[in-house]
Amino acid sequence: MPQWRGLMEHSGESHKEERNRAVLVSVAQFDPGVTLGRRPGAKRDTKKLHNILSKLGFKVKIHNDLSADEIDQLFHKESRRPVNDCFLAVLSSHGEEGCVFGADGKPVRLSKIFSYFDNECMETKAKLFLIQACRGDALDDGVEVDSATDSFSQQLYVPVDTAVMYATAPGYGAFMHPLGSVFLQTFCTLLEEEGNRNLELTRLMTRLSHRVAYTFQAKGPDLDGKKEMPCLLTRLTREVFPFAKPGKEGGAVAGLSATSLVHPENTRTRAPSIS
Repeated sequence: MPQWRGLMEHSGESHKEERNRAVLVSVAQFDPGVTLGRRPGAKRDTKKLHNILSKLGFKVKIHNDLSADEIDQLFHKESRRPVNDCFLAVLSSHGEEGCVFGADGKPVRLSKIFSYFDNECMETKAKLFLIQACRGDALDDGVEVDSATDSFSQQLYVPVDTAVMYATAPGYGAFMHPLGSVFLQTFCTLLEEEGNRNLELTRLMTRLSHRVAYTFQAKGPDLDGKKEMPCLLTRLTREVFPFAKPGKEGGAVAGLSATSLVHPENTRTRAPSIS
């Protein structure tokens, strides 16, 4: 796979303030009258994510308990803002297949959020979405799940050079504990371990899937023995190292994007997709 070591070596004053950015959207408390339950572990996830991502050089913004419209407007705005090489978004809420819920109980279509990032500003940037939300009511007994059809349909809405990591497979629930979600807490734990930070993004996500799938098992009379299996959807065209420190082997450099391999005069502008 193509890789260009010098992509992040910017020059000029205009680039000095540009950093990798992370936007954390967490809904822990829903509006009065909404039947969705509280998510007491969500704030612990957000706190830990903010801590580790800030240490890794990301400019982190936290947004708590937004309505569906506010979440939609936030990502529309964020998709137009400058970023160094990587944009990371975390959406944590109750959900169903294809959507998460705002604090007002209304759905936010993920395909619409993804489509906002299919624009000129984000075209050459790596985009990573982490979705901590249920995708159905089923509970995972640890059997193999076939999500090929679902992944193909969702991939139509995901821009190039984007990876989406779901906490669970289509149709299944994602576990949340008062101490935090197994998915996001495990993600943070991996980043706290020095060797994992320098991994290429898809390798890191594979390691995340393995650790959640093989080390987590729910307890209790109703959930005893149930598992969780994260699911990765990717349209990355290059190797990306968003969490590595500059100068490390394989370090904080990004690969050459697919559009960079084509001569500018032969590159056709793509209009943003519409969901």
